Amino acid sequence: MTGPDASSAAMTGAGSRPAATSPARTPVTLLIADDDEVTRSGLRTLLAAQPGITVVGEAADGVEAVEQVRLLRPDVVLMDVRMPRCNGIEATRHLLAEPARSAPPAGPPKVVVITTFENDGYVTAALSAGASGFVLKRLPVRQIAEAVRVVAAGEAILFPAALRRMVAARPLGSAEALPRAALTGREEDVLRLMATGLSNPEIAQSLMVSLETVKTHVGNVLTKLGAQNRTHAVVIAYESGLVVPGFTG
Repeated sequence: MTGPDASSAAMTGAGSRPAATSPARTPVTLLIADDDEVTRSGLRTLLAAQPGITVVGEAADGVEAVEQVRLLRPDVVLMDVRMPRCNGIEATRHLLAEPARSAPPAGPPKVVVITTFENDGYVTAALSAGASGFVLKRLPVRQIAEAVRVVAAGEAILFPAALRRMVAARPLGSAEALPRAALTGREEDVLRLMATGLSNPEIAQSLMVSLETVKTHVGNVLTKLGAQNRTHAVVIAYESGLVVPGFTG
């Protein structure tokens, strides 16, 4: 990806994070799910060479991905969406619904969608299913690795411009998809700024409030929308029409 979508500033939470990438910490364990053997093997070789990442397994389709997660319990799954038997959307939905006994100690694995096309309608569906973000296969491996680390640390990966283009290609849902009456005016403000890819500290600076206040608003937004994570909340905001393609804050 070129332009602003590829910059670290476009990744929510994807700035410089020594703590997340320090070799002293336990490496992030990763499962790669892709039906193309050459792509899968190449990603494994390249990502295994990145600091802070241990590739623990591979899967050729969604069914195998679910099985391998149960067996290997990775922190993150790098999930292709167009796969046989069970696509990445259904696999993501299934993984995030797994009972705690079969999930990693910190809960279900984080899912990062990896795709060839940024306007892939499957990606928004996967984000709605609970994926924490997406990356393009053509990105440099160091950016894919950083996405894996950031998501493992509990944050989300947003490429706002690409997300706007994807949602713009889909018909808007009903306004009732977003219970706007349940959100306060300030919570709507926070959601709109989340949709531009701003981090919590940047939102706090924009609204001239404390970081703790922003965290509270973000938590309230996720709860009221029933969103899996902030990426899912942004998808809901776009698809409901609260935020329209072209909005920049």
